[in-house]
Amino acid sequence: MAVPIPIFIGYDPHERAAVNVLADSLVQHSSRPLAITPIVARQLTDVFNRERNPRQSTEFSFSRFLVPWLQQYQGWAVFMDCDMLCRGDIAELWELRDERHALMCVQHEHVPRESVKFLGAEQTTYARKNWSSLMLFNCSRCTALTPDYVNSASGLQLHRLEWLSPEESIGALPLGRWNHLIDVEAPREAPAADGGPALVHWTLGGPWFREYRLAGGVLAAEWLAARDEAMRLWS
Repeated sequence: MAVPIPIFIGYDPHERAAVNVLADSLVQHSSRPLAITPIVARQLTDVFNRERNPRQSTEFSFSRFLVPWLQQYQGWAVFMDCDMLCRGDIAELWELRDERHALMCVQHEHVPRESVKFLGAEQTTYARKNWSSLMLFNCSRCTALTPDYVNSASGLQLHRLEWLSPEESIGALPLGRWNHLIDVEAPREAPAADGGPALVHWTLGGPWFREYRLAGGVLAAEWLAARDEAMRLWS
């Protein structure tokens, strides 16, 4: 019996459309059953009571680090931001799990050129930027991420993955295939089946926002088509 792949998606009330289209795109392309859970802050108030920082651009900026706790520190789990679209089989990513590592991610060298991103949020620069937007957690080795720590650690400590001890290694996921940063990295529009990105990420703002309706060009049109297909009513 195939065990569902546990996938957690960051949820923000401004991006409900993005959450739902991403979830549907994961299901439509997957060859394996999935257990998809949006991380909704108001459903976690008994353990997550961190005050919102004016500089955080989404509601899930820090709650994402509760994934190992939500998994009871057992097995592996995937976290991804909601501003993504899956174009390939997420089981391919799942098969990259490597027990040598406590965590795996795409190791971007993202140095922002802009000072503002979607909804007027301040753009910030720090080491390992966007590494935490797609993470494969080896949950039993992420026990430092207790609710108390997630509530109290600085944003940089969390997003720079400083909670991992020096002896814990961070595995690299294939750059360009997973977590492709739209309008940050060189355009890649080929279908996933032809070697194009299997998971794309509108980190600056996506087509569910009016001012970013065309962000990514062909990929924006692909997201809108996926939205229409996911919400299509049968006559």
